[in-house]
Amino acid sequence: MPDGSRSTVLTNIGTLVTNDPELGDGPLGVRRGSAVVFDEGLVAWVGYASEAPAADDRVDLAGRAVLPGFVESHSHLVFAGERAEEFAARMSGAEYAAGGIRTTIAATRAADDDQLAANVRRLMDESLRSGSTTVECKTGYGQTTEDELRSALVAGRFTDEVTLLAAHVPPPEYAGRADEYVEMVCRDMIPACAPHAKWIDVFCERGAFTREQSEAVLRAGVAHGLTPRVHGNQLGAGPGVRLAVELGAASVDHVSYVTAADIDALASSATVATLLPAADFCTRNSYPNARALLDAGVTVALGADCNPGTSYTTSLPFCIALAVRELRMTPEEAVWSATAGGARALRRDDVGSLRVGSRADALALDAPSYLHLAYRPGVPLVRSVWRGGVLVSGAAA
Repeated sequence: MPDGSRSTVLTNIGTLVTNDPELGDGPLGVRRGSAVVFDEGLVAWVGYASEAPAADDRVDLAGRAVLPGFVESHSHLVFAGERAEEFAARMSGAEYAAGGIRTTIAATRAADDDQLAANVRRLMDESLRSGSTTVECKTGYGQTTEDELRSALVAGRFTDEVTLLAAHVPPPEYAGRADEYVEMVCRDMIPACAPHAKWIDVFCERGAFTREQSEAVLRAGVAHGLTPRVHGNQLGAGPGVRLAVELGAASVDHVSYVTAADIDALASSATVATLLPAADFCTRNSYPNARALLDAGVTVALGADCNPGTSYTTSLPFCIALAVRELRMTPEEAVWSATAGGARALRRDDVGSLRVGSRADALALDAPSYLHLAYRPGVPLVRSVWRGGVLVSGAAA
């Protein structure tokens, strides 16, 4: 296995997705007959295989497709316990409401740091095996200052993309006193946790937090150097989308119910609409109107939303298949959204593409084309994963 100090050429690639239209066809920048060279953790060269420079290591991919590593911009991995019975109840007709989160809060508070870290490591490894080379991770199941801080510290062992979601739902001890909880979050939690996070998030939804409460949390986060993200418009039309746009949030996530005004606001902003179809699949919620968003020019990302209650999956390939089948996205749109779209949702320009200077994060499929991600749903097609130019999962060839 090569290490990060050795150069590697991937050659005999069937279809190469670069996400750079200047390098190939369409928005995915698709190339054929090409090779990619990794060196010092970055993409050092992209071109025709016949012209590839020498490298320390050569990987013959035998016609397999190569894509940028998936960028998972929405996950909740710091938790303990599971909620399989809640899922079964929903499948039997029970309505989803945000209150189920409180079950996980109790389990997470009771777990020690080593238990939480072991669970994050397990799910990060699972994500990696399915091709996700960049993963954002939220807090939100502690909801005391001590538990949110230790959740942020645990998440920070595994990713630089740590999001403080202290305002997930009001915890049981603040039942009926959401304003008091928000005041405590702004006064105590955010100052304590902000040095260990990059993002501030809030669940702006019925059963969680109002527009005014959500805005207070986000503005407090911004005052402590965090950049906003928003959970919004998941369970019904609401203020989440427009709040996100007004505050310059990097993304607003779920957006299952949007109005024409919401779409116009997103289209005229830099806020990414992150779609989470696995959550809608697992709650029997309505799927987002991806076509309306895309046709209006909204930047769209796809996330898996791994969490124990409403989307217990780490598989972006599954989400790509759902997006094509249920959200009526094209395979090209879905792949772009799970790679470059996720990078935009994290305001990253070093991941989500395979062009010179990008981080050398890539995956090879046991298939000749990225189309197979939607064409063969449920099949474990990800054969090899490189992160920073190092093979971190699967076989080299």
